[in-house]
Amino acid sequence: MMQTSLHDAVARLDLMPTKAPKAVSAASAALKQAHEEEIRKARSSSQTRRVRGQAALDGWTREEIETRRIDLQHRLAAYLVTGRPRVILTDNLRTMLSIKKGQGVYTFRVHRMFAAAPPVILRALARYAERHDADAATLLRAFIDGHEHLIRSPRAPRTVDLDVEGAHHNLQEIFDSLNQRYFEDRIEARITWGPRSKRKRGRSSIKLGSYAVEDKLIRIHPVLDAADVPGFFVEWIVYHEMLHEVHDMPIVDGRRMYHTREFRRAEACYENYVESVLWERTHLHKLLDR
Repeated sequence: MMQTSLHDAVARLDLMPTKAPKAVSAASAALKQAHEEEIRKARSSSQTRRVRGQAALDGWTREEIETRRIDLQHRLAAYLVTGRPRVILTDNLRTMLSIKKGQGVYTFRVHRMFAAAPPVILRALARYAERHDADAATLLRAFIDGHEHLIRSPRAPRTVDLDVEGAHHNLQEIFDSLNQRYFEDRIEARITWGPRSKRKRGRSSIKLGSYAVEDKLIRIHPVLDAADVPGFFVEWIVYHEMLHEVHDMPIVDGRRMYHTREFRRAEACYENYVESVLWERTHLHKLLDR
């Protein structure tokens, strides 16, 4: 099967006919004047410090972020038919694109990789926002995949005080055993019990485990450190979180997909998988009440 490169996909889509806007010259002149005025105001800002919480935008200053944001917002407006755009630039590690609509405004939260996106990508953004166009979604995924190098590298793991020896289950022993049996000791993550804060009774959901990509840290909920929670179930929760280190987390529709088909197949390879699923279904209500 012939594979299509990002360059080929962009070039082919760029040749598709588009409707010419009405009163092109007058509208273009007005848009250009308004755009230049916005850029002038942004550049004349007396503050050039980095935006708090956005300093990771590849070292861009506040002025640079605002200039690029306005520029992208202006360019995107030319492709929307049913509303106007509001652009927010981010430097997220997981969500590359999200769009919300309200009162005639499309709010685009986009990774900084979109700041210099070519017209074909802007058209795709507009089509995806207005019609959830499948071809546009495919092109946007290809664009994101082709620019993953712009997603900043995870920072160095934070220093965390590890709490592994519970009253009934030792997480480090469980982790080491699983690492040897299933992963050939390749998993580098650290493990700890989560905060042993006051229990929340009457809750409707509970997160029994988590894996922090940036810190390579697995946290297990302390409700599992109980005499009536079987070791094989705690082991299954730890095994699930360990899988995150070795399985890809592709970006689908601008969001990270954590549990792919391959992930689910690997999860089912755990020797006590069926027993663990059944135990969770029959005992989850007890965990929720603790």
